[in-house]
Formats: sequence, C-alpha cells, structure tokens
Amino acid sequence: MVSKAQLLQFIVSGIMVGSIYAIIAIGFNMIFNATEVINFAQGEFVMLGGMTTVTFYQVFHLPLWFSCILSVLLVTLVGIIFERLAIHPMKHFSVLNAVIITIGASTIMRGGTMIALGRDNMSFPPFTGTGDKPFMILGSSIPQQGAWIILAALLLVFGLSLFYKRSIQGIAMRSIAWNKTAAELMGVNVKWIVMLSFAMSAASGALAGVLVTPITLTAYNVGLILGLKGFCAAILGGFGNFWGAICGGVLLGLLESLGAGLISSGYKDAIAFLVLLIVLFLRPTGLFGTVKIREE
Repeated sequence: MVSKAQLLQFIVSGIMVGSIYAIIAIGFNMIFNATEVINFAQGEFVMLGGMTTVTFYQVFHLPLWFSCILSVLLVTLVGIIFERLAIHPMKHFSVLNAVIITIGASTIMRGGTMIALGRDNMSFPPFTGTGDKPFMILGSSIPQQGAWIILAALLLVFGLSLFYKRSIQGIAMRSIAWNKTAAELMGVNVKWIVMLSFAMSAASGALAGVLVTPITLTAYNVGLILGLKGFCAAILGGFGNFWGAICGGVLLGLLESLGAGLISSGYKDAIAFLVLLIVLFLRPTGLFGTVKIREE
C-alpha cells in the first residue's frame, strides 16, 4: 500500500523529470515551427551540453558557472555549424531528407563524442553545492538541483513566449510557420531564420544537459533516450505549442514516475512510448496542437 507521502514524492519527482523533457520538447518545437522538420539530433545537443560542461570543469578546471555558460555557447555554435553544413545547402528543401540528415548528424555527434571524450559516465556538482539540503514539501523532498530544473523550464517558456510575440525575429519565425511563401514575399530572410531556430534549439538542448547532469550523470549515449522522451513530450503536448511542450513534458514525467512507483520501475521507459502510441492513435495533433491546412 502506497502512503500519501510516497505518492506525493512520486508526483514531485515526476514534475522534476518532466521539466527536463519539456525543455527538450521546446527545442524540437523551435525547429519545427521554422522548418516543419523534426530534429532527431536534439538529444545529442542535450548530451553535448552535459559532456562539454564536465570537460571544462574537470579537465580545464574552470569555475562551474563559467563552464555551464561556455558549454551552452559551444553547443549553440555546433547547432549553427550543423545547419550551415547540412540544412542550408539543400536546394530543394525536403522535410523527409532533412529528417534523415538529422538522424545521420545524431549518429556522428554520438560517435565523435565517444571518441573524443570516452565512454565513462560523468558528472559535476549541483549548482548550489553537494552539501545543501533538499527542499521539503509536505513530507516529500526535492533536490535543490531539481528546483533549478523546474525554474529554468518555466523561465524558458515565458521568455520564448515574449520572444515570439514582441521581437522582430520571433514574429518572423511565427510568420514562416504560418505561411513560408508569404513570409518570403514580405521580405523575411527564411534561411537566416532557420539558422537562428537551430541555434536556439541547440542552446535549449545544452541547457537541459547542464541542468540534468548533476542528478542523472551523462555519457556519450544518453542523448538518444532523452531525445526520444523529449519527442514524446512534444507529440503529447502538440508540435509547435510551447505551453503544450511544458504540459506534455510534465505529464509524461508524472506518468513515468507514478508507473515506476506504483507498478514497476522496469516499465518506466516503456510508458513513454505507450503514451506516444495512444496519443498518435486517438489525437495525432497532441493535446494542444491544431491541424494546419495548406493550399498547394
């Protein structure tokens, strides 16, 4: 019999894990809004964020805060280079071809990281130190690093909401998502906006990697499963909807945590893909997605 304290602990843990899935799902949405491409290299941006932070902190002995910032900037540069070398040269843009390219890029990033940084699991201390006590909420505990994760997810979605509503670049991204041809006729530089979306997506992925590494460790191959979980969260919330990504990520985290606690931890990863199949069958656009009608 599960006590109320245990049930609350499962819920708190699910929200914390779901916030990471939400940040990854937001990265998927950024590129999808500008290109309608599903970037299956998004998980590798998460992995690179954690791995490069560990390298800067442990190998070069840089301060942790500076290592995190430097890692996000470096992964952002990787996202820009990836878009310039792989997506930008495509003369006849095909969504299917672009998706295949992102899968290939994911494999290259994973293999390159394994060769350059090794196979070992790595980590670095939490932002507020290893000796800090967790927060207690009605008898359940949440690590201070977990509070950073939840706060970062909320700040990210608020910031992006303002960016897409108030900034010229954000409005241009929204116009491309609505009608690419009309945006081009209005003078929007689509190629530049696509590059910006890849840069922002890479930065958000790196942020997720920096946040989660002190709790779950990191390695060259963690991006695959994290990317798939973020993809499931994006599908659940509805592609292109940032608040949907938050809701989808948190809901997925809750289902995983409750399933692992109440049924068996062996079903933890299976739950995400079961939810994905159910949503695709019953509501392909996700909980908050809308059907987009095109005229050819």
